[in-house]
Amino acid sequence: MEKARTPRPFHVTHRQVLTIALPMMVAHFSTPLVGLAATGVIGQLRNEVLIGGVALAAVIFDVLFVTFNFLRGATTGFTAQAVGAGDRRLEQRMLLGGIMIALFSGLLIVLLHVPIGRLGLLALDADGPVGEAAWTYYSWRVWSAPFALFNFVVFGWVIGRGEAVTALLLQVALNGLTLFFAFLWVLWSDHGLAGAGAASLVAEGLTAFAGAILILRRTDLRLWEKPDLATMRRMFSVNRDMMIRSFALLIGLSFFTRQSGVLGTDILAANTVLLRYYFFGVAFLDGFATAAEQLAGRAIGAFYRPSFDRVIRLTTLWGIVMAVIVSATFFFTGPAVVALIAPIPETQALAQAYLPYAAIMPLVGVIAFQMDGVFIGATWSREMRNLMLVSLACYFAIWAVLQPLFGNHGLWIAMLAFQGVRSIVFRLMLPKLADRTFATQG
Repeated sequence: MEKARTPRPFHVTHRQVLTIALPMMVAHFSTPLVGLAATGVIGQLRNEVLIGGVALAAVIFDVLFVTFNFLRGATTGFTAQAVGAGDRRLEQRMLLGGIMIALFSGLLIVLLHVPIGRLGLLALDADGPVGEAAWTYYSWRVWSAPFALFNFVVFGWVIGRGEAVTALLLQVALNGLTLFFAFLWVLWSDHGLAGAGAASLVAEGLTAFAGAILILRRTDLRLWEKPDLATMRRMFSVNRDMMIRSFALLIGLSFFTRQSGVLGTDILAANTVLLRYYFFGVAFLDGFATAAEQLAGRAIGAFYRPSFDRVIRLTTLWGIVMAVIVSATFFFTGPAVVALIAPIPETQALAQAYLPYAAIMPLVGVIAFQMDGVFIGATWSREMRNLMLVSLACYFAIWAVLQPLFGNHGLWIAMLAFQGVRSIVFRLMLPKLADRTFATQG
């Protein structure tokens, strides 16, 4: 029978929540802005083939990197729990395990990059000049995979330690370097898409180098040890479950885009504009999800239920406050933003007609984002996976009934249900999981 764990009490404050959430809001918000600016750099070449090529290749990288984003979440959860337990040896063991998985996976992507790229372009029906342009960009950027996955682990480790400002600086460095080298090699040196792909490669590599230095400076060489078989088995289990969860989320979002196209080009354009605008708002909600990751994981590592319960209360409070602000901003600025992004009158009219759905989505999904953070920090990966699959099934069932009856209105209602069901089922499962996790061991 396991020995009873000794609680390590700590107090959770509003300041702690905001100290993590606010820098991470900026970090999350900067990424889509830089992506937009980088696209604008290619746009300056005034060649639709090049723009289309980058867009198609970017889809492949979205799938690849979203698939492996579990490395960041799992590392955050493991690290936060080790910090809560005051176990530096465990923290470094889990970090080393994450790095090993990241480097192996990254090298495997590089080794198989030709069939991966060809299959991806085939699935996207990319051929001719656009397909060639996509391949040029892909064939340069794909070499960044080991660095990118290593950076996921470093970001997760830093966040798990509660060092949100450091995570922000790393993210800003990555984004800034990407943009700088894109300007340098695409516009000034006229290397085109090869320059754009190389910009991402070098930026990821330099950020990984900075992350490696950070690890060496903030760890104790005497405490490094190779993860044992049980540790690696646990890491693979959690990472596998989080990967399936990420796939389910990606399928839900991709399905929404696909069905928008089925309803017509104008509907697709309008829904794309609204969804992109929504993703900017998500950056702010993700900040509080990150705070929930670190603090909930730390409370579980410390085996201290009062702190865990307070994390839930404070992140719920601040998450709802931010969701109200984001939704209000959508309602008031939506028409102007839509007009700016989509100057076509037909697209504007449709986007404004469906704007209320996008505007209320932060309110409907805020608990889902918060619970994502809590479940990641707690490494309740199996339950997270299963509940996400339940939410996805509900989404498809509601879509199958409502889209044939109400068209795009039905599709948006199904998407709202996808977020809402996640909020409900995750929150309902929380007390049972917390009781189990904090049960007295004798």
